[in-house]
Amino acid sequence: MEVRFGNLCHKKVPLKLKGKFYRVAVRPAMLYGAVCWPIKSSHIQKLKVAEMRMLRWMFGFIRDDRVRNEIIQEKVGVVSVADKIREVRLI
Repeated sequence: MEVRFGNLCHKKVPLKLKGKFYRVAVRPAMLYGAVCWPIKSSHIQKLKVAEMRMLRWMFGFIRDDRVRNEIIQEKVGVVSVADKIREVRLI
């Protein structure tokens, strides 16, 4: 099954495949070079907001649906950006 970025929001694309694409392509691009960034808490907050906007967009949720961030992250199978940055910086 061929999946292009434009079709990532399509309802027929399985949630598992969307999550895998996010973990393999999108998140590494977001965190590229995070090892040497002088990160402030405001930077982490902006990354969290950007991540949740992307995940909500991929799954078709809007803020008015009142779906908690943790539930969306569980469905996708990803951990928080802050946890991932900590993991990358410890290596």
